[in-house]
Amino acid sequence: MKIHHIAIWVRDIEKAKEFYEKYFNASCGEKYVNEKKHFTSYFLTFKGEGTKLELMHNPDIIEDVEQKAYSIGLTHMAFSVGGKSLVDELTETLRADGYRIVGEPRTTGDGFYESVVEDTEGNRIEITE
Repeated sequence: MKIHHIAIWVRDIEKAKEFYEKYFNASCGEKYVNEKKHFTSYFLTFKGEGTKLELMHNPDIIEDVEQKAYSIGLTHMAFSVGGKSLVDELTETLRADGYRIVGEPRTTGDGFYESVVEDTEGNRIEITE
């Protein structure tokens, strides 16, 4: 068994798509549009991985939790970049581009070297070796 995909609602689907393409080398499929339901989505794939990320948008979806990282449900997604120096490099690139770093690069108590950044929608992304 494996995880096929993870889906997240986003306010700005184009901006979110560009974020994952630019910083995490995602490849994007065609945009799906269901005009009747006011729904759009993209499936993103990542080189060498089977798991996909689905970005979904519907103008009727409302956000009801201010502190996403501290509520029941999905807390973060983690992307392995292949080494400690690559964690540091991507973290600094994201910082320079104005993204909020919510966890500086460090070795965690359970032995992972990682940083944490918020994507364009405030979702927490762990960048790990």
